[in-house]
Amino acid sequence: MKGLFRKQFTFIIYGLVFWLPVALVAYIAVLIFGNVENIGRMILGIVVPDKYLYTGFGIILFILIVYISGILLKTTKLGKVLSKIPVIGLFFGQGEIITISKLSHMQPCIFLYSSTSIAYGWILSEEKVTLGEDKATFPIINVYFPNVPTLVTGQVFAARKQTVMKLANTSSEVINLMLYAFRSPAAIKYIPWEDESPEEFKERSKFFGLK
Repeated sequence: MKGLFRKQFTFIIYGLVFWLPVALVAYIAVLIFGNVENIGRMILGIVVPDKYLYTGFGIILFILIVYISGILLKTTKLGKVLSKIPVIGLFFGQGEIITISKLSHMQPCIFLYSSTSIAYGWILSEEKVTLGEDKATFPIINVYFPNVPTLVTGQVFAARKQTVMKLANTSSEVINLMLYAFRSPAAIKYIPWEDESPEEFKERSKFFGLK
């Protein structure tokens, strides 16, 4: 009987985990768009008579302002100029934005987050390293380490290639794992680097729990 109640309680927790973020997003959206509509109508009221100000015009104005701002920041030098302003410039940094769609096309991996733990991430790029005029033997892998549960925000870690293990699992499987492991794949599948021999791969895998 106790096991039955515990199982039902688990279902309730799962439901709360799903609906609480949805309710929070919906509440914030209603709060923001309600004020946006009023502010937009007030701005339009300067040049448009009240009888022509229909419901929704304020939101349309807000969308147009956001759209035009995005064009200006992305296609002109305005974004670069604003990015040089201390503190405020952090919000206008130039570069690509990580999306779930982009994650689905990137190479998932695990990497040594510390000496005692590993973490999931995605490989962004591989950088060559030089020691003066000599080429180093340890390339650097730029790994995207997402924040949970948003995933589209995160950090970029520069990790030695030996400490990064590529995964044959799909990005969707890794995303499900990172979202509190609600769905888990049958297995985590390690794969070697293209220039790595079977012996090197087997030896390196020891650092990731395989012996």
